[in-house]
Amino acid sequence: MTSHDAVFKLRKILGEKKIGHGGTLDPDVTGVLPIAVGKSTRVIEFMTEAGKVYEGQITIGFSTTTEDASGELIETTPVSSLTEEMVDQAMASFEGDIQQIPPMYSAVKVNGRKLYEYARAGESVERPKRQVTISSFERTTPLVLENGRAVFGFRVACSKGTYVRTLSVDLGQRLGYASHMSALERTASAGLNLADALTLEEIETRFAAGDTSFLLPIEYGVSDLVRVDLTEADKTEITYGRRITLPNQEPLLAAFYDNRVVAILEPRDGQYKPRKVLI
Repeated sequence: MTSHDAVFKLRKILGEKKIGHGGTLDPDVTGVLPIAVGKSTRVIEFMTEAGKVYEGQITIGFSTTTEDASGELIETTPVSSLTEEMVDQAMASFEGDIQQIPPMYSAVKVNGRKLYEYARAGESVERPKRQVTISSFERTTPLVLENGRAVFGFRVACSKGTYVRTLSVDLGQRLGYASHMSALERTASAGLNLADALTLEEIETRFAAGDTSFLLPIEYGVSDLVRVDLTEADKTEITYGRRITLPNQEPLLAAFYDNRVVAILEPRDGQYKPRKVLI
């Protein structure tokens, strides 16, 4: 199932046309898919700013066309000697701001075409580098060496736009071997955790019974932005689209009144103006 498939099914279940997802989940990846419904679709772009957490498995010893387990074999490099200390040191070296080259099998557009369209046509194209942030990258299971391969579990906390597949391949290269990401699950995204997630079937059952308590307030969609609490006078000015003066320096603010988000603000000529009014 693709992220688009999930949105399509939810439209039918909830009887709501305005539904969108906050951060694509690859078809081979399981885990959290943040969904916005109704008016909350207006804050999707801010949901995707939050970091993500993934847990998965890396296999060192061979690489694939797609950089994950679904691709065709490209290169085999039997693992003869590799220690957990070597793996841990290599993983730690990726923490911080790094540059990645998106995989050919991805939706990144180059010259108006998605990279996977080039890949499927057997064509190659220069891929633009992108900067991402790796907050933590650590091994979560013992290193298992067997049949010329090394396998271990991992956990990574990263910024939006990070390709964990590519991170897995780059780790192998740093260790001197071909590698790929052999499993992946997104455990947190947009401030939402897997432990609190619901399946489509669970949503359908609860909604059919008249239970909509699973729908979270729109405030969850702006949890990654800096919050500012407005006075009643400021709130009135904002609702008319006027500028207000605030002692903040942030590029974006989530403006609250009475514990409800009322607008997204952005700086303009020393003041803040509404980028989106949400009431």
